[in-house]
Amino acid sequence: MKKLQRLYLVGNQLVGSIPNELCQMNHLGELDLSMNMLVGPIPECLGDVKSLRMINLGSNQLNSTIPPNLWVLTDLLTLSLSSNHLSGQLSSQLGNFKLLSSLDLSSNQFSGDIPTSIDGCQTLDFLNLSNNFLSGSIPQSLVRVKGLKTLDLSYNNLSGSIPKSLEDLSCLENFNVSNNRLEGRIPDGGCFRNFSAPSFANNLALCGQIMFQVLACTESHHISWLKKLMVSLVILVVIVAIALLAFIRMCKQKKVALSVHFSAQITECIGIPYNELERGTSSFSETNLLGRGSFGSVFEATLSDGLKVAVKVFNLELQGAARSFGVESSILSSIRHRNLVRVIGYCCNMNFKALILTYMPNGNLDQWLHSKNYRVDLIQRLKIAIDVAAALEYLHHGHTFPIVYCDIKPSNVLLDQDMVAHLADFGISKLFDEGETIIQTQTLATIGYAAPEFGMEGKVSSINGDVYSFGILVLEMFTGKRPTDDMFDEERSLKQWVSEALEENTATQVMASDLLSMEDQHYSAKEKCMLSTFELAMKCLAVSADERINMIEAAAALHKIYATFVAGTQWRRP
Repeated sequence: MKKLQRLYLVGNQLVGSIPNELCQMNHLGELDLSMNMLVGPIPECLGDVKSLRMINLGSNQLNSTIPPNLWVLTDLLTLSLSSNHLSGQLSSQLGNFKLLSSLDLSSNQFSGDIPTSIDGCQTLDFLNLSNNFLSGSIPQSLVRVKGLKTLDLSYNNLSGSIPKSLEDLSCLENFNVSNNRLEGRIPDGGCFRNFSAPSFANNLALCGQIMFQVLACTESHHISWLKKLMVSLVILVVIVAIALLAFIRMCKQKKVALSVHFSAQITECIGIPYNELERGTSSFSETNLLGRGSFGSVFEATLSDGLKVAVKVFNLELQGAARSFGVESSILSSIRHRNLVRVIGYCCNMNFKALILTYMPNGNLDQWLHSKNYRVDLIQRLKIAIDVAAALEYLHHGHTFPIVYCDIKPSNVLLDQDMVAHLADFGISKLFDEGETIIQTQTLATIGYAAPEFGMEGKVSSINGDVYSFGILVLEMFTGKRPTDDMFDEERSLKQWVSEALEENTATQVMASDLLSMEDQHYSAKEKCMLSTFELAMKCLAVSADERINMIEAAAALHKIYATFVAGTQWRRP
Protein backbone atom coordinates (compact mmCIF):
# COMPACT_ATOMS: atom_id res chain seq x y z
CA MET A 1 0.00 0.00 0.00
CA LYS A 2 2.58 2.48 -1.17
CA LYS A 3 0.20 5.43 -1.36
CA LEU A 4 -1.59 4.91 1.96
CA GLN A 5 -1.63 8.16 3.94
CA ARG A 6 -3.44 7.25 7.16
CA LEU A 7 -3.43 3.98 9.11
CA TYR A 8 -5.71 3.74 12.16
CA LEU A 9 -5.83 0.42 14.03
CA VAL A 10 -6.64 1.94 17.42
CA GLY A 11 -8.52 -0.01 20.11
CA ASN A 12 -8.12 -3.57 18.88
CA GLN A 13 -6.37 -6.61 20.34
CA LEU A 14 -3.34 -6.69 18.07
CA VAL A 15 -0.41 -8.65 19.46
CA GLY A 16 3.19 -9.18 18.45
CA SER A 17 5.65 -6.51 17.38
CA ILE A 18 5.25 -3.58 15.00
CA PRO A 19 6.37 -4.86 11.58
CA ASN A 20 9.21 -3.10 9.76
CA GLU A 21 7.11 -3.32 6.59
CA LEU A 22 5.22 -0.23 7.79
CA CYS A 23 8.31 1.76 6.92
CA GLN A 24 7.80 0.93 3.25
CA MET A 25 4.67 3.12 3.21
CA ASN A 26 6.60 6.20 2.18
CA HIS A 27 3.47 8.38 1.90
CA LEU A 28 2.20 7.57 5.41
CA GLY A 29 1.23 10.75 7.27
CA GLU A 30 -0.68 9.41 10.29
CA LEU A 31 -0.03 6.19 12.20
CA ASP A 32 -2.25 5.23 15.15
CA LEU A 33 -1.68 1.80 16.71
CA SER A 34 -2.71 2.84 20.22
CA MET A 35 -4.73 0.75 22.68
CA ASN A 36 -3.53 -2.66 21.52
CA MET A 37 -1.22 -5.29 23.04
CA LEU A 38 1.84 -4.72 20.89
CA VAL A 39 5.24 -5.63 22.34
CA GLY A 40 8.90 -5.20 21.45
CA PRO A 41 10.74 -2.08 20.30
CA ILE A 42 9.61 0.81 18.14
CA PRO A 43 10.95 0.09 14.62
CA GLU A 44 14.00 2.25 14.02
CA CYS A 45 13.10 2.53 10.35
CA LEU A 46 10.06 4.71 11.22
CA GLY A 47 12.53 7.59 11.14
CA ASP A 48 12.91 6.99 7.41
CA VAL A 49 9.21 7.72 6.76
CA LYS A 50 9.68 11.47 6.34
CA SER A 51 5.99 12.01 5.49
CA LEU A 52 4.85 11.15 9.04
CA ARG A 53 2.99 13.97 10.80
CA MET A 54 1.27 12.00 13.60
CA ILE A 55 2.44 8.93 15.53
CA ASN A 56 0.35 7.42 18.34
CA LEU A 57 1.66 4.16 19.81
CA GLY A 58 0.21 4.76 23.27
CA SER A 59 -1.35 2.15 25.57
CA ASN A 60 0.59 -0.89 24.37
CA GLN A 61 3.39 -2.94 25.93
CA LEU A 62 6.30 -1.60 23.90
CA ASN A 63 9.72 -1.71 25.52
CA SER A 64 13.32 -0.75 24.83
CA THR A 65 14.23 2.88 24.08
CA ILE A 66 13.09 5.51 21.61
CA PRO A 67 15.11 4.77 18.43
CA PRO A 68 17.53 7.62 17.54
CA ASN A 69 16.06 7.77 14.03
CA LEU A 70 12.72 8.95 15.40
CA TRP A 71 14.17 12.28 16.50
CA VAL A 72 14.91 13.25 12.88
CA LEU A 73 11.21 13.42 11.93
CA THR A 74 11.32 17.20 12.10
CA ASP A 75 7.85 17.66 10.56
CA LEU A 76 5.97 15.71 13.26
CA LEU A 77 2.90 17.48 14.69
CA THR A 78 1.84 14.88 17.28
CA LEU A 79 3.83 12.17 19.08
CA SER A 80 2.26 9.94 21.74
CA LEU A 81 4.11 6.98 23.25
CA SER A 82 2.26 7.02 26.58
CA SER A 83 1.44 4.00 28.74
CA ASN A 84 4.16 1.62 27.56
CA HIS A 85 7.35 0.20 29.12
CA LEU A 86 9.81 2.44 27.28
CA SER A 87 13.01 3.39 29.09
CA GLY A 88 16.27 5.24 28.62
CA GLN A 89 17.01 8.95 28.56
CA LEU A 90 15.33 11.60 26.43
CA SER A 91 17.63 12.74 23.64
CA SER A 92 18.79 16.34 23.28
CA GLN A 93 17.54 15.98 19.70
CA LEU A 94 14.06 16.49 21.11
CA GLY A 95 14.51 20.13 20.13
CA ASN A 96 14.45 19.08 16.45
CA PHE A 97 10.65 18.91 16.60
CA LYS A 98 10.12 22.51 15.51
CA LEU A 99 6.48 21.95 14.46
CA LEU A 100 5.39 19.59 17.24
CA SER A 101 2.16 20.66 19.00
CA SER A 102 1.55 17.64 21.27
CA LEU A 103 4.08 15.36 23.00
CA ASP A 104 2.90 12.65 25.41
CA LEU A 105 5.54 10.31 26.86
CA SER A 106 3.68 9.72 30.14
CA SER A 107 3.48 6.45 32.08
CA ASN A 108 6.76 4.92 30.92
CA GLN A 109 10.15 4.35 32.57
CA PHE A 110 12.19 7.22 31.14
CA SER A 111 15.00 8.48 33.35
CA GLY A 112 17.60 11.23 33.38
CA ASP A 113 17.09 14.95 32.85
CA ILE A 114 14.51 16.77 30.78
CA PRO A 115 16.62 18.09 27.87
CA THR A 116 17.13 21.86 27.93
CA SER A 117 16.83 21.73 24.14
CA ILE A 118 13.08 21.33 24.57
CA ASP A 119 12.78 25.05 23.88
CA GLY A 120 13.36 24.10 20.23
CA CYS A 121 9.75 22.82 20.18
CA GLN A 122 8.46 26.33 19.57
CA THR A 123 4.89 25.31 18.63
CA LEU A 124 4.36 22.87 21.52
CA ASP A 125 1.09 23.41 23.42
CA PHE A 126 0.71 20.02 25.19
CA LEU A 127 3.57 18.34 27.05
CA ASN A 128 3.01 15.33 29.34
CA LEU A 129 6.04 13.60 30.86
CA SER A 130 4.25 12.36 34.00
CA ASN A 131 4.65 8.93 35.63
CA ASN A 132 8.30 8.35 34.72
CA PHE A 133 11.63 8.35 36.60
CA LEU A 134 12.88 11.71 35.32
CA SER A 135 15.33 13.51 37.61
CA GLY A 136 17.23 16.78 37.69
CA SER A 137 15.59 20.18 37.62
CA ILE A 138 12.78 21.68 35.59
CA PRO A 139 14.61 23.35 32.67
CA GLN A 140 14.50 27.15 32.58
CA SER A 141 14.34 26.90 28.80
CA LEU A 142 10.65 25.89 29.00
CA VAL A 143 9.80 29.59 29.31
CA ARG A 144 10.71 29.97 25.64
CA VAL A 145 7.91 27.57 24.60
CA LYS A 146 5.47 30.48 24.57
CA GLY A 147 2.36 28.62 23.38
CA LEU A 148 2.45 25.91 26.06
CA LYS A 149 -1.06 25.29 27.46
CA THR A 150 -0.61 22.02 29.35
CA LEU A 151 2.54 20.97 31.24
CA ASP A 152 2.38 17.78 33.32
CA LEU A 153 5.60 16.65 35.04
CA SER A 154 3.94 14.87 37.98
CA TYR A 155 5.07 11.54 39.48
CA ASN A 156 8.79 11.84 38.70
CA ASN A 157 11.95 12.44 40.75
CA LEU A 158 12.46 16.08 39.77
CA SER A 159 14.36 18.22 42.28
CA GLY A 160 15.32 21.85 42.73
CA SER A 161 12.83 24.69 42.51
CA ILE A 162 10.08 25.67 40.13
CA PRO A 163 11.56 28.31 37.79
CA LYS A 164 9.96 31.69 38.49
CA SER A 165 10.33 32.49 34.80
CA LEU A 166 7.47 30.06 34.05
CA GLU A 167 5.14 32.85 35.24
CA ASP A 168 5.65 34.36 31.79
CA LEU A 169 3.93 31.44 30.02
CA SER A 170 0.75 33.42 29.42
CA CYS A 171 -1.05 30.55 27.64
CA LEU A 172 -0.40 27.96 30.38
CA GLU A 173 -3.76 26.65 31.63
CA ASN A 174 -2.92 23.23 33.12
CA PHE A 175 0.18 22.70 35.27
CA ASN A 176 1.10 19.71 37.45
CA VAL A 177 4.39 19.05 39.24
CA SER A 178 2.94 17.02 42.12
CA ASN A 179 4.68 13.95 43.54
CA ASN A 180 8.28 15.02 42.90
CA ARG A 181 11.17 16.19 45.13
CA LEU A 182 10.83 19.90 44.47
CA GLU A 183 11.60 22.56 47.07
CA GLY A 184 11.66 26.32 47.41
CA ARG A 185 9.13 29.03 46.68
CA ILE A 186 6.16 28.39 44.38
CA PRO A 187 5.82 31.29 41.90
CA ASP A 188 2.59 33.19 42.49
CA GLY A 189 2.49 35.65 39.62
CA GLY A 190 1.33 35.43 36.00
CA CYS A 191 -0.31 32.15 35.04
CA PHE A 192 0.37 30.69 38.52
CA ARG A 193 -2.54 32.72 39.91
CA ASN A 194 -4.84 30.22 38.18
CA PHE A 195 -3.33 27.04 39.68
CA SER A 196 -4.43 25.28 42.85
CA ALA A 197 -2.94 23.09 45.56
CA PRO A 198 -3.17 19.68 43.75
CA SER A 199 -0.70 20.99 41.16
CA PHE A 200 2.05 21.04 43.82
CA ALA A 201 1.05 18.29 46.26
CA ASN A 202 3.49 15.72 47.70
CA ASN A 203 6.83 17.40 47.12
CA LEU A 204 9.93 17.64 49.30
CA ALA A 205 9.81 21.18 50.67
CA LEU A 206 7.79 23.61 48.60
CA CYS A 207 6.60 26.82 50.25
CA GLY A 208 4.46 29.72 49.18
CA GLN A 209 0.98 31.25 49.28
CA ILE A 210 -1.68 29.73 51.52
CA MET A 211 -3.85 28.88 48.47
CA PHE A 212 -1.24 26.25 47.50
CA GLN A 213 -1.65 24.51 50.89
CA VAL A 214 2.08 24.51 51.62
CA LEU A 215 4.14 26.07 54.40
CA ALA A 216 4.75 29.80 54.22
CA CYS A 217 8.21 30.71 52.99
CA THR A 218 10.55 32.15 55.61
CA GLU A 219 13.35 34.59 54.99
CA SER A 220 15.75 32.70 57.24
CA HIS A 221 17.00 29.28 56.19
CA HIS A 222 19.48 28.54 59.02
CA ILE A 223 18.64 24.86 59.41
CA SER A 224 21.48 22.78 60.76
CA TRP A 225 23.26 20.51 58.31
CA LEU A 226 22.57 17.42 60.43
CA LYS A 227 18.87 18.17 60.80
CA LYS A 228 18.52 18.83 57.10
CA LEU A 229 20.30 15.56 56.29
CA MET A 230 18.07 13.58 58.66
CA VAL A 231 14.92 15.10 57.22
CA SER A 232 16.11 14.35 53.69
CA LEU A 233 16.91 10.72 54.58
CA VAL A 234 13.49 10.18 56.19
CA ILE A 235 11.71 11.66 53.20
CA LEU A 236 13.86 9.62 50.81
CA VAL A 237 12.99 6.38 52.64
CA VAL A 238 9.29 7.24 52.51
CA ILE A 239 9.47 8.04 48.81
CA VAL A 240 11.33 4.79 48.03
CA ALA A 241 8.78 2.79 50.05
CA ILE A 242 5.87 4.43 48.26
CA ALA A 243 7.54 3.89 44.89
CA LEU A 244 8.12 0.19 45.63
CA LEU A 245 4.52 -0.32 46.75
CA ALA A 246 3.26 1.47 43.63
CA PHE A 247 5.53 -0.61 41.40
CA ILE A 248 4.39 -3.89 42.99
CA ARG A 249 0.76 -2.89 42.61
CA MET A 250 1.34 -1.93 38.98
CA CYS A 251 2.97 -5.28 38.23
CA LYS A 252 0.10 -7.16 39.84
CA GLN A 253 -2.74 -5.25 38.24
CA LYS A 254 -1.01 -3.82 35.16
CA LYS A 255 -2.76 -0.62 35.98
CA VAL A 256 -1.32 2.74 35.01
CA ALA A 257 -2.13 5.72 37.19
CA LEU A 258 -4.25 8.46 35.64
CA SER A 259 -3.42 12.14 35.74
CA VAL A 260 -7.06 13.11 35.92
CA HIS A 261 -6.52 16.85 35.84
CA PHE A 262 -4.21 17.18 32.90
CA SER A 263 -4.29 14.09 30.69
CA ALA A 264 -7.18 13.44 28.37
CA GLN A 265 -5.52 10.34 26.94
CA ILE A 266 -7.34 7.04 27.45
CA THR A 267 -5.51 4.59 29.69
CA GLU A 268 -4.40 1.16 28.58
CA CYS A 269 -7.09 -1.44 27.97
CA ILE A 270 -6.80 -3.10 31.37
CA GLY A 271 -6.45 0.19 33.21
CA ILE A 272 -9.75 -0.22 35.06
CA PRO A 273 -10.56 -3.90 35.67
CA TYR A 274 -13.99 -5.31 34.90
CA ASN A 275 -14.51 -6.49 38.49
CA GLU A 276 -13.99 -2.94 39.76
CA LEU A 277 -16.68 -1.66 37.39
CA GLU A 278 -18.98 -4.50 38.36
CA ARG A 279 -18.50 -3.70 42.04
CA GLY A 280 -18.84 0.06 41.50
CA THR A 281 -22.14 -0.30 39.62
CA SER A 282 -23.65 -2.95 41.93
CA SER A 283 -23.36 -5.47 39.10
CA PHE A 284 -24.70 -2.93 36.57
CA SER A 285 -28.02 -2.73 38.40
CA GLU A 286 -31.02 -0.70 37.28
CA THR A 287 -30.65 1.52 40.35
CA ASN A 288 -27.32 2.72 38.96
CA LEU A 289 -28.65 3.23 35.43
CA LEU A 290 -28.34 6.83 34.22
CA GLY A 291 -29.77 6.28 30.75
CA ARG A 292 -29.80 4.25 27.56
CA GLY A 293 -28.55 5.22 24.12
CA SER A 294 -28.32 3.82 20.61
CA PHE A 295 -25.47 1.43 21.37
CA GLY A 296 -25.72 0.70 25.08
CA SER A 297 -26.33 2.01 28.58
CA VAL A 298 -24.70 4.45 30.97
CA PHE A 299 -24.31 3.60 34.65
CA GLU A 300 -23.25 5.59 37.67
CA ALA A 301 -20.27 4.00 39.43
CA THR A 302 -17.94 4.65 42.33
CA LEU A 303 -14.37 3.42 41.78
CA SER A 304 -12.20 1.90 44.50
CA ASP A 305 -10.53 5.27 45.17
CA GLY A 306 -13.92 6.88 45.83
CA LEU A 307 -14.14 8.69 42.48
CA LYS A 308 -17.69 8.85 41.10
CA VAL A 309 -17.81 8.24 37.34
CA ALA A 310 -20.17 7.40 34.49
CA VAL A 311 -19.61 4.04 32.80
CA LYS A 312 -20.80 3.80 29.20
CA VAL A 313 -21.26 0.08 28.43
CA PHE A 314 -21.59 -0.83 24.75
CA ASN A 315 -24.08 -3.55 23.77
CA LEU A 316 -21.88 -5.60 21.45
CA GLU A 317 -24.86 -7.56 20.18
CA LEU A 318 -26.03 -4.44 18.34
CA GLN A 319 -24.66 -3.87 14.88
CA GLY A 320 -22.27 -0.92 14.90
CA ALA A 321 -21.72 -0.90 18.67
CA ALA A 322 -18.11 -2.11 18.49
CA ARG A 323 -17.36 0.43 15.77
CA SER A 324 -18.99 3.16 17.87
CA PHE A 325 -16.68 2.24 20.76
CA GLY A 326 -13.65 2.52 18.47
CA VAL A 327 -14.74 5.86 17.01
CA GLU A 328 -15.56 7.39 20.38
CA SER A 329 -12.34 6.10 21.96
CA SER A 330 -10.22 7.43 19.12
CA ILE A 331 -11.80 10.88 19.00
CA LEU A 332 -12.07 11.46 22.74
CA SER A 333 -8.44 10.45 23.27
CA SER A 334 -7.23 13.11 20.84
CA ILE A 335 -9.26 16.15 21.94
CA ARG A 336 -9.14 18.32 25.04
CA HIS A 337 -11.64 21.08 25.78
CA ARG A 338 -13.50 22.40 28.80
CA ASN A 339 -16.88 21.75 27.13
CA LEU A 340 -16.24 18.19 25.94
CA VAL A 341 -16.82 15.17 28.14
CA ARG A 342 -13.52 13.74 29.39
CA VAL A 343 -12.52 10.08 29.31
CA ILE A 344 -11.05 8.88 32.61
CA GLY A 345 -10.32 5.36 31.42
CA TYR A 346 -11.81 2.32 29.76
CA CYS A 347 -12.15 -1.41 30.04
CA CYS A 348 -12.45 -3.92 27.25
CA ASN A 349 -12.13 -7.56 26.35
CA MET A 350 -13.63 -9.83 23.73
CA ASN A 351 -17.11 -9.63 25.28
CA PHE A 352 -17.11 -6.30 27.07
CA LYS A 353 -16.31 -2.74 26.07
CA ALA A 354 -16.90 0.32 28.22
CA LEU A 355 -15.72 3.90 28.45
CA ILE A 356 -15.33 5.51 31.88
CA LEU A 357 -16.33 9.16 31.69
CA THR A 358 -16.48 12.14 34.02
CA TYR A 359 -19.68 12.01 36.07
CA MET A 360 -22.14 14.81 35.34
CA PRO A 361 -24.38 15.24 38.41
CA ASN A 362 -26.90 17.52 36.71
CA GLY A 363 -27.81 15.07 33.96
CA ASN A 364 -28.59 16.23 30.43
CA LEU A 365 -30.13 19.35 28.93
CA ASP A 366 -33.21 17.51 27.65
CA GLN A 367 -34.54 16.87 31.16
CA TRP A 368 -33.91 20.49 32.16
CA LEU A 369 -35.85 21.76 29.14
CA HIS A 370 -38.79 19.35 29.15
CA SER A 371 -39.29 18.00 32.67
CA LYS A 372 -41.59 19.69 35.19
CA ASN A 373 -39.16 18.86 37.98
CA TYR A 374 -36.41 21.02 36.50
CA ARG A 375 -36.15 24.67 35.58
CA VAL A 376 -33.40 26.54 33.80
CA ASP A 377 -33.71 30.33 33.42
CA LEU A 378 -32.76 32.57 30.52
CA ILE A 379 -29.26 33.43 31.72
CA GLN A 380 -28.46 29.74 32.27
CA ARG A 381 -29.75 28.82 28.81
CA LEU A 382 -27.57 31.49 27.27
CA LYS A 383 -24.51 30.16 29.09
CA ILE A 384 -25.29 26.60 28.03
CA ALA A 385 -25.68 27.71 24.39
CA ILE A 386 -22.31 29.49 24.63
CA ASP A 387 -20.72 26.34 26.08
CA VAL A 388 -22.05 24.14 23.25
CA ALA A 389 -20.95 26.72 20.66
CA ALA A 390 -17.45 26.76 22.21
CA ALA A 391 -17.24 22.97 22.01
CA LEU A 392 -18.29 22.93 18.35
CA GLU A 393 -15.96 25.80 17.51
CA TYR A 394 -13.08 23.73 18.92
CA LEU A 395 -14.13 20.56 17.06
CA HIS A 396 -14.52 22.39 13.75
CA HIS A 397 -11.67 24.89 13.89
CA GLY A 398 -9.39 24.15 16.85
CA HIS A 399 -8.22 20.65 15.93
CA THR A 400 -5.64 19.40 13.42
CA PHE A 401 -8.50 18.11 11.28
CA PRO A 402 -12.17 19.15 11.58
CA ILE A 403 -14.35 16.80 13.62
CA VAL A 404 -18.01 16.66 12.62
CA TYR A 405 -20.09 15.79 15.68
CA CYS A 406 -23.16 14.63 13.67
CA ASP A 407 -25.68 14.25 16.51
CA ILE A 408 -26.30 17.53 18.33
CA LYS A 409 -29.39 17.33 20.55
CA PRO A 410 -30.25 18.17 24.17
CA SER A 411 -29.78 14.62 25.46
CA ASN A 412 -26.14 14.72 24.30
CA VAL A 413 -25.46 17.94 26.24
CA LEU A 414 -24.43 16.98 29.79
CA LEU A 415 -24.28 19.40 32.72
CA ASP A 416 -21.74 19.28 35.55
CA GLN A 417 -22.19 20.45 39.13
CA ASP A 418 -21.79 24.10 38.04
CA MET A 419 -24.25 23.72 35.13
CA VAL A 420 -21.36 23.98 32.64
CA ALA A 421 -22.31 22.13 29.46
CA HIS A 422 -20.24 19.29 27.96
CA LEU A 423 -20.86 17.57 24.63
CA ALA A 424 -20.95 13.78 24.97
CA ASP A 425 -21.53 10.70 22.79
CA PHE A 426 -19.10 10.83 19.87
CA GLY A 427 -20.12 7.43 18.53
CA ILE A 428 -21.10 8.60 15.03
CA SER A 429 -18.71 11.54 14.70
CA LYS A 430 -16.55 11.93 11.61
CA LEU A 431 -12.93 13.06 11.32
CA PHE A 432 -12.15 14.93 8.08
CA ASP A 433 -8.72 15.50 6.64
CA GLU A 434 -7.80 18.67 4.79
CA GLY A 435 -9.02 17.54 1.39
CA GLU A 436 -12.10 15.62 2.43
CA THR A 437 -15.46 17.40 2.12
CA ILE A 438 -18.10 14.66 1.99
CA ILE A 439 -18.45 11.27 3.64
CA GLN A 440 -21.27 8.91 2.77
CA THR A 441 -22.73 7.37 5.90
CA GLN A 442 -25.45 4.94 6.83
CA THR A 443 -25.68 6.35 10.36
CA LEU A 444 -28.07 9.29 10.33
CA ALA A 445 -28.33 11.96 12.98
CA THR A 446 -31.45 12.18 15.12
CA ILE A 447 -34.62 13.06 13.22
CA GLY A 448 -35.53 16.72 13.63
CA TYR A 449 -31.95 17.89 14.15
CA ALA A 450 -30.28 16.65 10.95
CA ALA A 451 -29.42 19.12 8.19
CA PRO A 452 -31.46 18.74 4.95
CA GLU A 453 -28.48 17.43 2.96
CA PHE A 454 -27.74 14.85 5.66
CA GLY A 455 -31.26 13.55 6.04
CA MET A 456 -32.10 13.36 2.32
CA GLU A 457 -28.80 12.18 0.85
CA GLY A 458 -27.15 10.36 3.77
CA LYS A 459 -24.09 12.59 3.51
CA VAL A 460 -22.00 14.31 6.13
CA SER A 461 -21.13 17.51 4.30
CA SER A 462 -18.16 19.01 6.09
CA ILE A 463 -18.93 20.91 9.29
CA ASN A 464 -22.02 22.74 8.07
CA GLY A 465 -24.42 20.00 9.15
CA ASP A 466 -23.42 20.58 12.78
CA VAL A 467 -24.14 24.29 12.38
CA TYR A 468 -27.68 23.47 11.24
CA SER A 469 -28.25 21.09 14.17
CA PHE A 470 -26.95 23.75 16.56
CA GLY A 471 -29.52 26.19 15.15
CA ILE A 472 -32.31 23.70 15.89
CA LEU A 473 -30.93 23.18 19.41
CA VAL A 474 -30.99 26.95 20.04
CA LEU A 475 -34.60 27.20 18.85
CA GLU A 476 -35.59 24.33 21.14
CA MET A 477 -33.85 25.95 24.11
CA PHE A 478 -35.65 29.27 23.74
CA THR A 479 -39.06 28.12 22.48
CA GLY A 480 -39.35 25.10 24.78
CA LYS A 481 -40.57 23.01 21.81
CA ARG A 482 -38.92 19.86 20.50
CA PRO A 483 -38.54 19.72 16.69
CA THR A 484 -40.55 16.47 16.87
CA ASP A 485 -43.46 18.04 18.80
CA ASP A 486 -46.93 16.95 17.66
CA MET A 487 -47.66 20.48 16.45
CA PHE A 488 -45.06 20.07 13.70
CA ASP A 489 -45.53 17.99 10.55
CA GLU A 490 -44.45 17.88 6.91
CA GLU A 491 -46.16 21.22 6.29
CA ARG A 492 -44.68 23.09 9.24
CA SER A 493 -41.42 22.59 11.15
CA LEU A 494 -39.93 24.24 14.23
CA LYS A 495 -37.73 26.34 11.96
CA GLN A 496 -40.69 27.47 9.83
CA TRP A 497 -42.79 28.23 12.91
CA VAL A 498 -40.15 30.59 14.31
CA SER A 499 -39.30 32.02 10.88
CA GLU A 500 -42.94 32.98 10.28
CA ALA A 501 -43.17 34.60 13.71
CA LEU A 502 -40.07 36.70 12.97
CA GLU A 503 -41.48 37.81 9.63
CA GLU A 504 -44.85 38.73 11.18
CA ASN A 505 -43.27 40.47 14.23
CA THR A 506 -45.00 38.01 16.57
CA ALA A 507 -41.85 36.38 17.95
CA THR A 508 -43.03 36.76 21.54
CA GLN A 509 -45.71 34.15 20.81
CA VAL A 510 -43.12 31.46 20.13
CA MET A 511 -40.84 32.28 23.06
CA ALA A 512 -40.89 29.81 25.96
CA SER A 513 -43.62 30.93 28.34
CA ASP A 514 -41.53 30.32 31.45
CA LEU A 515 -38.81 32.67 30.18
CA LEU A 516 -40.94 35.75 29.41
CA SER A 517 -43.58 37.37 31.55
CA MET A 518 -45.18 40.79 31.14
CA GLU A 519 -44.75 41.37 34.89
CA ASP A 520 -40.97 40.89 34.67
CA GLN A 521 -39.02 44.10 35.28
CA HIS A 522 -36.52 42.97 32.61
CA TYR A 523 -39.20 42.09 30.05
CA SER A 524 -37.81 44.36 27.33
CA ALA A 525 -34.22 43.14 27.75
CA LYS A 526 -35.32 39.50 27.72
CA GLU A 527 -37.47 39.98 24.64
CA LYS A 528 -34.62 41.65 22.78
CA CYS A 529 -32.20 38.92 23.91
CA MET A 530 -34.39 36.06 22.66
CA LEU A 531 -35.17 37.89 19.44
CA SER A 532 -31.44 38.23 18.74
CA THR A 533 -30.98 34.55 19.59
CA PHE A 534 -33.71 33.50 17.12
CA GLU A 535 -32.12 35.63 14.39
CA LEU A 536 -28.76 33.96 15.06
CA ALA A 537 -30.38 30.52 14.87
CA MET A 538 -31.85 31.38 11.46
CA LYS A 539 -28.35 32.18 10.17
CA CYS A 540 -27.36 28.67 11.22
CA LEU A 541 -30.41 27.17 9.48
CA ALA A 542 -29.91 28.36 5.90
CA VAL A 543 -31.08 25.66 3.48
CA SER A 544 -27.85 25.87 1.52
CA ALA A 545 -24.94 24.57 3.59
CA ASP A 546 -22.59 27.17 2.07
CA GLU A 547 -24.80 30.05 3.23
CA ARG A 548 -24.70 29.09 6.92
CA ILE A 549 -22.44 30.94 9.32
CA ASN A 550 -19.65 28.96 10.95
CA MET A 551 -19.28 28.19 14.65
CA ILE A 552 -16.64 30.88 15.16
CA GLU A 553 -19.20 33.46 14.07
CA ALA A 554 -22.01 31.78 16.02
CA ALA A 555 -19.97 31.69 19.25
CA ALA A 556 -18.94 35.33 18.86
CA ALA A 557 -22.55 36.38 18.25
CA LEU A 558 -23.76 34.53 21.37
CA HIS A 559 -21.10 36.20 23.50
CA LYS A 560 -22.28 39.58 22.19
CA ILE A 561 -25.94 38.73 22.91
CA TYR A 562 -24.98 37.62 26.41
CA ALA A 563 -22.93 40.77 27.11
CA THR A 564 -25.76 43.01 25.89
CA PHE A 565 -28.30 41.19 28.04
CA VAL A 566 -26.10 41.32 31.16
CA ALA A 567 -25.48 45.04 30.65
CA GLY A 568 -29.24 45.63 30.27
CA THR A 569 -30.21 43.72 33.41
CA GLN A 570 -27.09 44.29 35.54
CA TRP A 571 -26.66 40.50 35.98
CA ARG A 572 -23.19 39.22 36.55
CA ARG A 573 -21.78 35.95 35.27
CA PRO A 574 -19.99 34.06 38.09
